[in-house]
Amino acid sequence: QHFTGETFFQHQLPLHPSSLSRWRGRIGEEGVEWLLTKTIEAGRAAGAITERRLSEVAVDTTVMEKAIAHPTDSRLYETARRSLVALAQKVGIRLRQNYNRKAPRLAAQAGRHAHARQFRRMRKVLRTLRGYAGRVLRDIQRQIDAVEGPLRAKISGRLDLVARLLRQTPKSRNKIYALHEPEVDCVSKGKARVRYEFGTKVSVATTLAEGFVTGMRSMPGNPYDGHTLGEALQQVETLTDHRPSLAVVDRGYRGHGAQGTRVLVSGTRRGLTPTLARLLKRRSAIEPEIGHLKSDGRLARCGLKGPLGDAVFAVLCGCGHNIRKTLAHLRALLAALLASLLQALAPAQRHLVTRQPA
Repeated sequence: QHFTGETFFQHQLPLHPSSLSRWRGRIGEEGVEWLLTKTIEAGRAAGAITERRLSEVAVDTTVMEKAIAHPTDSRLYETARRSLVALAQKVGIRLRQNYNRKAPRLAAQAGRHAHARQFRRMRKVLRTLRGYAGRVLRDIQRQIDAVEGPLRAKISGRLDLVARLLRQTPKSRNKIYALHEPEVDCVSKGKARVRYEFGTKVSVATTLAEGFVTGMRSMPGNPYDGHTLGEALQQVETLTDHRPSLAVVDRGYRGHGAQGTRVLVSGTRRGLTPTLARLLKRRSAIEPEIGHLKSDGRLARCGLKGPLGDAVFAVLCGCGHNIRKTLAHLRALLAALLASLLQALAPAQRHLVTRQPA
C-alpha cells in the first residue's frame, strides 16, 4: 500500500476482486486480439521481428486444459448429488433422503475397487451412486412447482444438467466431464504419457524465424486440425495486415482446403526448392514455443469460466509470450551495447597502465 501512494494502512481493498473478470467480459475476444496486435507492433518497433518474417508462419494446435478434476464417474455422481442437496436446502425443499452419509463412503470405495482392479465391484458401486443421485433428482422434480422466482430457473438448469449426466454412457457424444464446466472437450493428441486431455483445442501461429505469436484462438468442439487452418490464417492477416505467403504445418492438417496461402505439410518432398525444404524443417520450431507458452505463459491450465474465458485466456497467453520475446531482444541489445563499450574502453585502460611511472 505504501508503494501505491497510501498514507495510512487501509483495511479494505481499493478495487473489488471481480473488477478484473468484469473487465475481461467487457472487452471480450476482440479486445484481447487488439492487445495482441499492439504486442506485435511493439516487437516491430523494438526490432524483434521484421516485416518480411511475418509472411512465413508455422501453425499448430495444442490443448489448453481446464481447471477441473479428473472426470471419474464416482466423483461426478457424488458432485451432482451434493449440488442438488445444497440447492434443495437453499430453496426449502424437504428431501426424503439426501444420502449425505452413504454416498461419500461409496464414492471413496469405488476408487479403492478400481485401484485393486475389482471392476465388477466398482461397477456395482457406480450403479448405486447413480441411483442415489437419480432419487434426489426425482424428489426435487416432484416439488419444484412450489419454488418461485429466479431460483426456479437456476434449479431447472441444474436439474437438466444432472439428468443429462445420468443418461450418458461411455460412448455418448458431447459428454459432461465437469458440472461447473459442461463445455469441456475430451481431446486425444496421441501422446504416450497422457492419452486424453480435458479442455479446449487452441490454434497457435508463430513466425518461423523468431517464434513470435501472430495468431492464437481457441477452437471449441474439438474440430479437425485441417478445418481450423483457414480461420487461423485469416486471424494472422487481420492482426498483422499481412496475408502469410507460406504456412508450414504437420501431417494433422492434410486436407485443409485453405486458399490464398501456400501450405507445406510435413513429409512433403516432391517439388520443393532448397529454400522451401529448409523452411519446412523449421516447422518443429513451434513445438518449444508452445512449451514455453504452457510453462511460462500458463497456457497449460485455464482458470477462466466458459467458452469466453477460454478465448480470452488463450489470446492473453499469446500477448505475454510476445512481451517476453520483446524484452529478451532488448536485453540482448543492451548486453551487446555494454560489451562493445567495454571493448572500446579496454585499449585506453591498457594505455594508461603502461604510462604510469615505476
